[in-house]
Amino acid sequence: MKYIIILGDGMADLPIQSRENKTPLMLADIPNIDKLCKLGRTGQLVTVPADMPPGSEVANLAVLGYDVHKVYQGRGVLEGASIGVTIEEGDLAMRCNLLCIEDDKIKNHSAGHISTAESHQLIDALNKSLATDRVRFYKGVSFRHLLVVKNGNNDLNFTPPHDVPGTPWRDVLITPASKAGEETAELLNKLICDSQKILVEHPVNQQRIKQGKDPANSAWFWSSGYKPAMRTLQEKYKIKGAAISAVDIIKGLGIYAGMDVIEVEGATGLIDTNYEGKAEAAIAALANHDLVFLHVEATDEAGHEGNIDKKITALEYLDHRLVKYIMKHTGKMMTPVTIALLPDHATPCELRTHTHDAVPFIIYNPTLSADKVKEYNEFSVEKGYYGVIKGDEFIKTLLGLR
Repeated sequence: MKYIIILGDGMADLPIQSRENKTPLMLADIPNIDKLCKLGRTGQLVTVPADMPPGSEVANLAVLGYDVHKVYQGRGVLEGASIGVTIEEGDLAMRCNLLCIEDDKIKNHSAGHISTAESHQLIDALNKSLATDRVRFYKGVSFRHLLVVKNGNNDLNFTPPHDVPGTPWRDVLITPASKAGEETAELLNKLICDSQKILVEHPVNQQRIKQGKDPANSAWFWSSGYKPAMRTLQEKYKIKGAAISAVDIIKGLGIYAGMDVIEVEGATGLIDTNYEGKAEAAIAALANHDLVFLHVEATDEAGHEGNIDKKITALEYLDHRLVKYIMKHTGKMMTPVTIALLPDHATPCELRTHTHDAVPFIIYNPTLSADKVKEYNEFSVEKGYYGVIKGDEFIKTLLGLR
């Protein structure tokens, strides 16, 4: 048996009053996903414990069967692995967003999805002015970058910027969780303030303003941690895995999980991503891998934007341009392929942030009979065969280990 997990980041939602109390999954034209649902068995998966932040770093670790209470160290270290940054003992690594502040409030978490080329110039400018033997910025993709602080203390309280659009930025600065974290919190907040002085005058941002685009006029730090201790999927389940994604957090997770990270030309993390290329790469990867983790970010970004129509379109692209191809080509294979489809968490458009809600999932194993659920959405799967599961129960169910 081979396995594919298709993960539509943040594609689950809540009923939208202006759309007849339907969710984007209920509104979208997704015949291939619904067909997969009719063929498979369904249920709900709790990906994020109630006492942990409902971020992609936690949720995707859970989907792959990791005990998040034991291995979670923030998204910074995962993204660091993806961009080739060596995290040493005592290094505190964290996400560095380039975001847009307007009228002293956080306008958005992505500076209008600034291009990678533009953002790299800005990160270079921050390093030139602010880097020291202790502090350094590292370039990632689009608005997503990395800050590493040597001998930083992680006893800190952060606010993810995508959680607080419209909030005065000074109200959500980093705070120490104890006296031990005071020095690091003070250092990080000073870097945020200093970054604004540097970025506001940078030619990249001056040009963006002239073009009517949001400037990337502040750095913002969150989700910090140290190097995680994780067993690989080979060690845990005796399987060889591959990860396909446009975003560094998933690539880094794949690296720590011992998976081969497969790059796809034109994969962006947005609605314009190369769906066909990702689908083709996943099928090709099955030739020499047991499990392929195929991650698509676009639905999550639409949720953060609060854009219902864009989320519906992203779901339809996922269905028509990726799921259809996967189902067609796995159906021709001599070795049977189990296909799972799910989000990592919900990103409701009306909330524009992640929630702890259990997510709907499908597992289609061609050797098993289907349940009675005929369409895929947040509520139909409540009647599914698997009920509500959590922890490593999803990956073990997928692999036939429970």
